[in-house]
Amino acid sequence: MKKQLVVTTLVVSSLILIGCSQDEKPTPESVGKANPASVYCADQGGKVVMKQEEKGTVGYCHLSNGKVVEEWILYRENNK
Repeated sequence: MKKQLVVTTLVVSSLILIGCSQDEKPTPESVGKANPASVYCADQGGKVVMKQEEKGTVGYCHLSNGKVVEEWILYRENNK
């Protein structure tokens, strides 16, 4: 009788622990870094608009004063 109680307790405890285990895999964190030219544009109050050109995709920073500058040119001019 005592042995049966111990076995039953172990089985129930095991089932409870199995029921509480996590089946979900953690979501991997993003490894990439933000584009510093895009971040600089946003810090200046601008908005980056990407355009497809012959040589590839180019980001243009539309500043609040109406000026439009290629984002890397803006970044390099102000971060020497």
